[in-house]
Amino acid sequence: MTPTAPSAPAPFGDRLADVMASVGPLCVGIDPHPWLLDEWSLPVSAVGAREMGLRVVEAARGGAGVVKPQVAFYERWGSAGFAALEAVLAAARDAGLLVVGDAKRGDIGSTMDAYAEAWFAPDSPLRVDALTVSPYLGFGAAAGTIALARASGAGVFVLGATSNPEAQGVQRAGSAGADGRVVTVAGGIVDHVLDDNQTAGETRLGSVGLVLGATVDLAATGIDVARLTTTPVLAPGFGHQGARYDQLRSLYGAAADAVVVSTSRGVLSAGPSGVAAAVRRDQEEVRSCLA
Repeated sequence: MTPTAPSAPAPFGDRLADVMASVGPLCVGIDPHPWLLDEWSLPVSAVGAREMGLRVVEAARGGAGVVKPQVAFYERWGSAGFAALEAVLAAARDAGLLVVGDAKRGDIGSTMDAYAEAWFAPDSPLRVDALTVSPYLGFGAAAGTIALARASGAGVFVLGATSNPEAQGVQRAGSAGADGRVVTVAGGIVDHVLDDNQTAGETRLGSVGLVLGATVDLAATGIDVARLTTTPVLAPGFGHQGARYDQLRSLYGAAADAVVVSTSRGVLSAGPSGVAAAVRRDQEEVRSCLA
């Protein structure tokens, strides 16, 4: 009897589209800032970060479809922090949530491939559904990472336009192409992402997305959001950073339905007793604004 070959994992873009359609586009950040741990009456340690993460996962269950642990707030505690993060990731997987690892990894060649193995290998305790990556050593440096992500049914969110003001000088810098059109650095990254998803034949939602901050003037950064209707957009900046959910259509235009709406302090500030209600409130508000 010929053994049955294992089926290929569903593409991340398809899984994300299913979650956004059935649950909604809200992404809850898991950011155990020291001051938040204090507010939650948790120790400022790996133990506290683990406990906050597990409580946020439980609060997101049934209220949101995506969570986004900020890796730095776990990495700061060394091996104990990574053990805490592994516990949070396992709980999120068990809860049926999509997990975006917010690690912003960016390197070249075999080093970047090693990062990809850490975050995408099926037997890795750090495995996530998608990872934030930096393309500023060249988009091609992430080719191996993107290939492994797709082979694993995972995705990447490439930093495109970030909200920190010191990034503008780099991201808005432009050069003229062969056709005379001036393309910004951020605009060139968008071109690479669109080409990559098109080459992969992904037409529903691509498995390669972009991080485009909600507080960024995207047009001034050289980004035409009308091109991004099938590109997942991870959008930080809502709530505490100043963007409002009722601005989704005006900020992202035709791409608004592809936006993964990220909030962290906006719901975490509700505290351990109020975070679940805050997640459900924000999810309902986001879906209402997109209706």
